[in-house]
Amino acid sequence: MKRRLALAVATAAALTTVLSGCGALDTAMDCVKTADAIATSVDKLQQAVSNASNDPTQIEESLNSISQELGNLKGTTDNADLSKAVDDLTKGVDTVRTAVKNGDATPDIAPITSAAGEVAKVCAPG
Repeated sequence: MKRRLALAVATAAALTTVLSGCGALDTAMDCVKTADAIATSVDKLQQAVSNASNDPTQIEESLNSISQELGNLKGTTDNADLSKAVDDLTKGVDTVRTAVKNGDATPDIAPITSAAGEVAKVCAPG
């Protein structure tokens, strides 16, 4: 009876370890998916800014998409590098949004592309 109890406890402990590892894997995969979604939105932002019409609506839609994805990353990690990249990307989005509202049809999006690259780098597996 004691052996069965000990085996059950050991099995439960092993299962808990495996499941917690899966949780970390899920978080890493979510980070990669979010980084990919941000990259797609940044590509759309680059197209909207370089478009001959410089459509502020397209720019704003891209900024909103990036902001939404950033919301998925905020507070989900204790990784200092990711937190800094998220903060930098948030500041870049806010700066571009303000520039567009002030009538800048071709805002500088370099800080956004740089910070998005850093998010992708931090989220990259391995």
